[in-house]
Amino acid sequence: MENKPIKRNKHMIALSHDHHAGLLFCWKIKEGLRKDIPLHKILKYINFFWAGHLKEHFQEEEALLFNRLDDSLTRQGISEHLMLGARLDHLNHYENENAAEYLSFAELLIKHIRFEERTLFPHLETHLPESALKLVGAFFSEKHPAAFNDDFPDEFWAKNYVLS
Repeated sequence: MENKPIKRNKHMIALSHDHHAGLLFCWKIKEGLRKDIPLHKILKYINFFWAGHLKEHFQEEEALLFNRLDDSLTRQGISEHLMLGARLDHLNHYENENAAEYLSFAELLIKHIRFEERTLFPHLETHLPESALKLVGAFFSEKHPAAFNDDFPDEFWAKNYVLS
């Protein structure tokens, strides 16, 4: 099976850029796990990214896109958002020191992003009027003129990182 580049509606490109940031976030988590970084350090990063980017990203997708259609694909998108939030709550509230739970969180987010990019967004681009997509593009141009700045100070994923 050939992986052809996805042709995204110009009004949805900012969301795809956010998804790239999400995939990089997951890579950093996995890299931290591979390097045996203490889980509390990885959790601080996960909470930083959630509070500074991912939570709002989910809310915006739901308000601007998913809530415009009521079908199985949009319900799946919302359900996966809720599941990811619940997984994060689990990591934060149950003193979870199991690396597999962190890996599971990252893998679930990767799977969700791929679902949105490959299935849900093409569906929305087909079923939503161009005027609705245009509003999405205008919103992101105004509210998020630049990509998320991942300025987390503890770059545990870096090649030359020394655990302190």
